[in-house]
Amino acid sequence: MPSPMPSPARWVRAFRARRASRSRTRRLLERYLVVMVVTALVSVTALLVSYREVQNSAGEMRTRGAPAVQGVAATQLAWLRAHQEARRSVEGKIDTVVGAGARYENQLSAAGQGLSRLYDVQLDGEHGQGVLDTVNGVRTSYSSSLTSGAVKYVRAEDDLMQREKFLEAETLLTRPGTGVVPRLDVLQEHQMRRVDRISSLGTLQQTGWAAAELGLLVLALTCVGALWVLRRRCGRSHDPWLLATLLVTVALAVVPLWATVHTQERLDTARHRLVAIERRAHDRVDLAGSQTYVTDNSTALRGRLAARSWQSWTYYGALGGAALIVVLPAVGIVRRLNADYWRAG
Repeated sequence: MPSPMPSPARWVRAFRARRASRSRTRRLLERYLVVMVVTALVSVTALLVSYREVQNSAGEMRTRGAPAVQGVAATQLAWLRAHQEARRSVEGKIDTVVGAGARYENQLSAAGQGLSRLYDVQLDGEHGQGVLDTVNGVRTSYSSSLTSGAVKYVRAEDDLMQREKFLEAETLLTRPGTGVVPRLDVLQEHQMRRVDRISSLGTLQQTGWAAAELGLLVLALTCVGALWVLRRRCGRSHDPWLLATLLVTVALAVVPLWATVHTQERLDTARHRLVAIERRAHDRVDLAGSQTYVTDNSTALRGRLAARSWQSWTYYGALGGAALIVVLPAVGIVRRLNADYWRAG
């Protein structure tokens, strides 16, 4: 016997159930759309700002932080070495030889050049500027006293005056609080504090990275949820727009973070080397060896901190990926909503 025709009431109930199911699916997809767009905007903003801050720190360390610390260390050693060479020329009885003062004069010249470079890179603001102005003002008096002791007063009967001139020079150089070296020590201490801040991830930066990674995780999970809804409720085996969103989200979560970790390792290495340079500059026993150490390590550190083109490309790649994870899910879900629900409604 033929099966009985469904009653109109069953048709009505089936139609209403189907319409209710479609309505729930539409609202669910609309919620997914809102969550994905908002999460993408928040996470990529936090990501780009956090990544840019790390790269700015690397740039400041490269252009100012490292040169400033190295410059102060080299300048201090040049001042001390000039004094040492002048005393050696007298104690070694070569002060009357032509060209005997060349060594200490070269060191004085190096100290002056170091001061000039420090004006452009020092990290202590107006206080550092004041320190350099004071030291630069003392340079003429120090040079005059040192030259007098090493060149002018070199006869036996001038021994008292020679010792007086060397004492004047040494006082200008090492007097606690007001001497050239103690003033540069204070400047270096302030600069090392700044270097510590530059080379470390602060609380705000750590929070930014946590927000970015958490936002990208939520975005990825929401994208997987939207794909599941489209497959189970809409009969769509896959959506290329959402699949592309998922892949870009994973890339954004991994690549900039890897680049940041690599940059942070370079900053940590730079900080340790600068600490070693600063400590060696305080080793006043072997000045020549300390100068060589500072020069060699400064050269190696410049190579270590040299700009990497891939870091800029990573930022621009992250910027492009950020635009994609905002646009792709919106296009994919809106396209599906329009084809299956809005237009049909």
